[in-house]
This record gives sequence, structure tokens and C-alpha cells, in this order.
Amino acid sequence: MLDAGAADDEAGKPAVRWSAVYLGLRSGILGHSIAPGTKLPEDELGAIYSVSRTVVRAALQALAHDRLVRLEPNRGAFVAKPSKTEAREVFEARALVEPKVAALAAENASHADAERLRRHLDDEHRALHDGKDGEAVVLSAQFHVAIAEIAGQTIFTEMVRDLCSRSSLIISLYWRRRDTTCESHAHLALVDAIAKRSPLDAAELMTSHLVDLLSGLDLSERDTTNRTLAEILAEKRS
Repeated sequence: MLDAGAADDEAGKPAVRWSAVYLGLRSGILGHSIAPGTKLPEDELGAIYSVSRTVVRAALQALAHDRLVRLEPNRGAFVAKPSKTEAREVFEARALVEPKVAALAAENASHADAERLRRHLDDEHRALHDGKDGEAVVLSAQFHVAIAEIAGQTIFTEMVRDLCSRSSLIISLYWRRRDTTCESHAHLALVDAIAKRSPLDAAELMTSHLVDLLSGLDLSERDTTNRTLAEILAEKRS
């Protein structure tokens, strides 16, 4: 995810210049406006945002780190297009890792940790209520990463962060019901189990939650848009 404290880019421009490009593209990708496989030309994006190609390149690299963009040598940047097989494999991996992580979080969680998760849920609910589906997907992924951080296992946290980055685009592409971003009751039940320091309940709830997420995906092709990048991104900035 984007680091607000990231260093200035190589041209000396502040990171806030590329964060605008990053956030605009992320919103367009996760909000279904920019279709998978779409080419993201540096010069066109530079003209849209009135920034240099160096600034655009920094944003695209951040998006590639988040698994939302694919960088191909000598070809450029493209919106990632996870396959149905990749989608299933990602959730199978999550189902192996995250129940254990949830159990560890329940063993280690403090009162402050539980309150942190509850505040995060408030942000998720607000995004969904406001119709900001792309933001809700990102917040959902961050919720799962937060649980891994509470578990206190560095390697598990890195694994969850990577898997959730992959999941964000998969969920955004393939959900067939709006609450697939993460049902509020599922996250709330997880927080309650963690707050009660109940590892068994936390693990079982996480397993059930991930099964529900996968069952809520429609692993079929979606119609693509004929709008230009400039039209899409102008809408996101209005």
C-alpha cells in the first residue's frame, strides 16, 4: 500500500505529486472503471495529471507493488488481470494462513488492539455507506493485515499483506454481490473473538469468512468500457 511517508522521487518532486496519480488509478482499477489489461501509458498519464513521466513511473511502481499493475519490460504498464485459477489459488492460500494468524492475534491482542480494529470497521462501514467501493476493498484488505500485525509474526504478516494485495483486485473484478468486500457481520464477529482472546473461535470465523468471500465471487468475464483514460480519471477527480 501507499506509504504516506515515502521519500521524494528521483526528480526531487514531493511524493504527494505521485500519490495523486496512484490514488486516481487505484480508485479507477478497484472501482471497475479501468478494465483489466488496460495499457497505462506514462506520457498520457503525465498529461492527464500535469506531472512528469518520472512522477508517473513512481506511481506505477507503487501500484505494481500492490499487485494492481503489471510492468512489462519494453512494453510498459498494464492493469493486472488475475485469472480464475489465480483467484482460487489466492483464496486457498489465505484459507491456509489466515485462520492461524487470527488465532495468534486472539492470543496476543490487547484492549488497544481490539479498539484499533473497531475503528477500522467504522471506516469500512463509512466507505460502503458512501458508495466508495474501491476504498472499501482497500480498507478490507488493510483490516486483515492489521490482524496479522496484532498476531506479532513478521513472516505471516508479509504473507497476508501480499495475499490481500492480490485479493483486492480479484474481489473488485469478480464480486457478484456488493457485501463481498467483506460482510460487516463477519469482520465484527472476528473482532469480538479477538477481543475475547478466543483463538479457536477466531480461527473458525476466519475460515468461514474466507469461504464466504470465495463463494461470493463470480469468476467470469466482465464487459469492458470504451471510455478513455482521461475521461475515467477526470470523473475520479471531480
